[in-house]
Amino acid sequence: MSVRKLKPITPGQRFRVVNSFDAITTDKPERSLLAPKKNSGGRNSQGKMTMRYIGGGHKQQYRIIDFKRTKVGVPATVKTIEYDPNRSAFISLLAYADGAKTYIVAPAGLQVGQKVVSGPDAAPEVGNAMPLANIPLGTIISCIELRPGQGAVIARSAGTFAQLVARDGKYATIKMPSGEIRLILLTCMATIGAVSNSDHQLIVSGKAGRSRWLGRRPRTRPVAMNPVDHPMGGGEGRSSGGHPRSRKGLPAKGYRTRSKVKASNKHIVERRKK
Repeated sequence: MSVRKLKPITPGQRFRVVNSFDAITTDKPERSLLAPKKNSGGRNSQGKMTMRYIGGGHKQQYRIIDFKRTKVGVPATVKTIEYDPNRSAFISLLAYADGAKTYIVAPAGLQVGQKVVSGPDAAPEVGNAMPLANIPLGTIISCIELRPGQGAVIARSAGTFAQLVARDGKYATIKMPSGEIRLILLTCMATIGAVSNSDHQLIVSGKAGRSRWLGRRPRTRPVAMNPVDHPMGGGEGRSSGGHPRSRKGLPAKGYRTRSKVKASNKHIVERRKK
């Protein structure tokens, strides 16, 4: 994976940094795994705007991803590594021995032609999915379930990974991408390896129009608003004053909003660093 800095032959390319996509093997997705994707433009069923700064953007099709890896013990061959407009990571097309095809979030280092398998008897190799009970301690993992059978919800975006630190009783101790240390049931599945496209964080858009292609409309700074529109609005000239807060008045920048009586608090061993 690498990035390219473009020559500034146009103003929009002066600071543009693009993904070289050297890991991508095809630009044609598997048609049987595509689903239509309807954009709301930030409007509800009455047509009223309920989310600001959303609208426009290029039409996209959803790629149906297998986050559960339920085909236990059936070997699959990696057919392609593909771009997915719906996520920052790359995806990979698997062709199973029984003829089925699925997409998975591609881990870093996965190669076309490689064999992958899921289940407790799988080897701890890149791309294989296993229960946390069967993964060696210290292994880098991604696409982790929080509840058995739920499907992967943790460490799915580009370049992210977690680490299996310890096992005790029916729980595994996981160091999360945020730095939080958390207990997860040993029966939850995880994929071996970090998520692909780690250079995603180095990409520079280069121009405002590229945000419009992604369906993001211009965002108004709260300081530029009037007092009736936002707690941080108003003031004479450029004076803003006050503490950063949301439109509803909740403090931002470090104010904790997590409930003190949330049921899953008992599973958090150590909170992420501020």
